[in-house]
Amino acid sequence: MIRLFINGVAANAGGGLTYLRNVIPHLARRSDCQTTVLSNALIRSEFDPLPNVSFMEISENAGVIWRFVREQTVLPKLILRNGSQVLISAGNFALWNCPVPQILLSRNSLYTSNDFLSDVRSRGDYAIWAETVIKGWLARQSISRTDVTVAPSEAFAAELRRWSGRNVLALHHGFDAEAFAADTIPLPAHAINEIERADDALRLLFVSHYNYYRNFETLFRAIPILSKRINKKVKLFLTCRLKSEENPGIYRTESAAALADDLRGSESIVELGTIPYRSLHHLYRACHLYVSPAYAESFAHPLIEAMSSGLPVVASDLPVHREICGDAGLYFPRLSPDDLAEQVTHLHKSPELAETLSRSGLRRASEFSWREHVDRLLGLARKLVQSESERN
Repeated sequence: MIRLFINGVAANAGGGLTYLRNVIPHLARRSDCQTTVLSNALIRSEFDPLPNVSFMEISENAGVIWRFVREQTVLPKLILRNGSQVLISAGNFALWNCPVPQILLSRNSLYTSNDFLSDVRSRGDYAIWAETVIKGWLARQSISRTDVTVAPSEAFAAELRRWSGRNVLALHHGFDAEAFAADTIPLPAHAINEIERADDALRLLFVSHYNYYRNFETLFRAIPILSKRINKKVKLFLTCRLKSEENPGIYRTESAAALADDLRGSESIVELGTIPYRSLHHLYRACHLYVSPAYAESFAHPLIEAMSSGLPVVASDLPVHREICGDAGLYFPRLSPDDLAEQVTHLHKSPELAETLSRSGLRRASEFSWREHVDRLLGLARKLVQSESERN
């Protein structure tokens, strides 16, 4: 029996939230493991009582420095009091004086992205720039202070190795197609209505809350180009609203919203807002193509969700996108709306290619497994416990 302690306080959106949603149920099924999860109220509320898993809740506080200081002072006492043998830090920052062996899950590509730092400077968002630089320093120091650092893809692991000068292991995040599509809860009524209204359109989907690095602006600029090339109505469905206060973080939506105004006039963009995760599979299957223009990424769960739903993928040409999708996607230079439009046009005009990509995507999605991910994570944890025992 191994006793784990997961620090999941920072997992409140995006990939971190998806990670805990999927890993916690798999850990609950393991009779050879007892897991304590330190989380915010959002994560705790999603789970009924589970075997082999207990939760500790902690209130969230704004500010990376306060969060870091609090974790460094509070966590060691909680870990020792709980009798845990291994800490899994799931929020990019390690516990610097950890009383037990530690696995750091590093998944934030913004700290290593020159594109992102240039982008926020060009927007005049110097507060975001400064915060990213500070977090990046803490993240790099964390890699040097943990026993094992794990990245969710080989592409991002290689980037972290270059950036930190330390060894970083690649361990793909998983996917469970049956669990993803198991819930029969339908889409919200407003989403169903919007899809029905788009019955005669080419329906594109992009699943993300608004932020800068997902590169919404390039996608928006591509839509009118695409509409002219295929001579058909285009509908882009978004799982967010372009209002700053309705998205996590402090990203300002004004520039994207201004670009979207013209698309709204032609009814080419549909802001659905947040779609419950359990209903999301219905939205994928209601669309024709999945598009991802992100210029920074460490894994990209929506790509696998899209492939599992049978959607061909058009993605920005990042090493991680090619690693995840392989031959199930078409790729374009990350800041080129013209090339994005060209790849979508190519798929629209070639149903045979779209079908080939769809079949390839189904095969590729089946190669990702949360059970395998948890097996390998526990294997790493056991090796650390054994090494600690031999040293003592």
